[in-house]
Amino acid sequence: MQTLASLLWLPQAGLLAYAVQALADGGGLDAVTIPAILLLLFGFVRAVCDAAGSRLVFKTARTRLSMLRAQVAIALAARSPLDVGKPASGLAASVMAEQAEAVIPYLTRYRPARLRSTIVPIVILIAVFPLSWIAALVLLVAAPLIPIFMALVGWRAKAASEAQMIEMGDMNAFLLDRLRGLATLRTLDAVDVTALRLRDAAEALRLRTMAVLRIAFLSSAVLELFAALGVAMMAVYIGFHLLGQLEFGAWGGRLTLGQGLFILLLAPAFFEPLRDLSSVWHDRAAGEAALEAMARLSGTGMLLPGASGKPVLPQTDLPGSDKTAPAVDIHDLHFSHAGAGMPVFDAYTLHVKAGESIAIVAPSGGGKSTLLALLAGLVQAQGGEIRIDDVHLLENTIHDLRMRMAWIGQKPHIFAGSVRTNIVLGRLDIDAQDVASALRFAALDKVPQAQPGVALGEGGGGLSGGEAVRLALARAAVDRHVDLLLVDEPTAHLDSMTAHQITEALLQLAQGKTMIIATHDPVLAARMDRVIMLVADAKANTGMQVST
Repeated sequence: MQTLASLLWLPQAGLLAYAVQALADGGGLDAVTIPAILLLLFGFVRAVCDAAGSRLVFKTARTRLSMLRAQVAIALAARSPLDVGKPASGLAASVMAEQAEAVIPYLTRYRPARLRSTIVPIVILIAVFPLSWIAALVLLVAAPLIPIFMALVGWRAKAASEAQMIEMGDMNAFLLDRLRGLATLRTLDAVDVTALRLRDAAEALRLRTMAVLRIAFLSSAVLELFAALGVAMMAVYIGFHLLGQLEFGAWGGRLTLGQGLFILLLAPAFFEPLRDLSSVWHDRAAGEAALEAMARLSGTGMLLPGASGKPVLPQTDLPGSDKTAPAVDIHDLHFSHAGAGMPVFDAYTLHVKAGESIAIVAPSGGGKSTLLALLAGLVQAQGGEIRIDDVHLLENTIHDLRMRMAWIGQKPHIFAGSVRTNIVLGRLDIDAQDVASALRFAALDKVPQAQPGVALGEGGGGLSGGEAVRLALARAAVDRHVDLLLVDEPTAHLDSMTAHQITEALLQLAQGKTMIIATHDPVLAARMDRVIMLVADAKANTGMQVST
């Protein structure tokens, strides 16, 4: 529609040229009345087409961007938390929220301008050629110079835009990481050093941005120069031809005033789509860089098992409500992290009896958290099998098995929302009385900042570390379908009194359930039914062995 609006200038130019020729031939007002009416009509149609086209292309671009963002979000959500190649949160947020907006100008300005620049000049060239071959030749010679120089500038513009977006993503990732660790930075008296690094990153981003702008201005200047030269050459030829100084170029005849004016009116319109394309050339560079950045985020990494499987069942249909605590069997397990030389588990075997509470103890990096992640189906084992209640942990069973699990970590994630929302987590069969009972169980009912209606900040703003762990206990306690507890370092970084409270709550919660705890805490480990030691056999390089 926008291209059609540009093409409607041809009949408008023809009507103007006809009216001027009629006046020059001695015609009066009657000779220009009909051309004037038609000129206004074509102008109205042209404005409607341009406005409707702009509206339609913007709506389509927004829909396309929403789909791209949804694809990226799904791809990121499908990647395992143990994927070391998973993009940093700050980088992903920067690409999806900020850099992705560059796709809108690319789709709404550059793509329509590219279409117009492909069609409109050719149609004008066809209209001019029967009147004057020399005028068509001038247009034909001047036109290719613009795309050639634009392409040369465009290659550099794309590289500069990609570098700018990488710099922007790195700075956002750095800033988010430092904001998360602000308390630690203050403790280490490293706030000033961090501020200096952030200033250096911001200065580097400024230089990248200015480089992109310089190239954008250069591309516009190049096109304006050649467009102005092309129109000037056309005006010089038509002027001298009408004066009789240049007799050639009109197929052996001589152009009339109307024909010459028609060609002159079309000359700027010939270059206008190319000028529009030049003005949005930097949108192309930024848009393509944004699309490539989103494509990188959508790239496959270590996938979360079951991420592409069936949707979560309604709570009323969940398995496990009528079952006893499950036994857990691990047989001939093999797993190693990407790029790691030594496997974490090599032919590892473990049996946990139904209703048993065990502690997994190992040095830091010894595989405790990895074992819990494998049991939770957060990462796919590379060999062997894991059975929960005699059900093989596979892609088609992981959803149902996860409904029987509760994960309690040392740093539970708290979402922005009320305490009630953070406990319920969208489960439909949990009412206000269940939430109140869970808060009492977790000893949070007397804590002012942990009342059901109190709003919490993202990441647990408003709660201490111990209160966040107790909130995770309330999440597990409120779900009557849970019979397998996977607990990762629940007492880490807590004072002895709070750690004792968490331990007692875990033992109470584990009644009638199977519980597997990864811990460094000897006091907590001593309260379990059994302690499993993971020891790296460096000599044989055979991975992890078990001792009880």
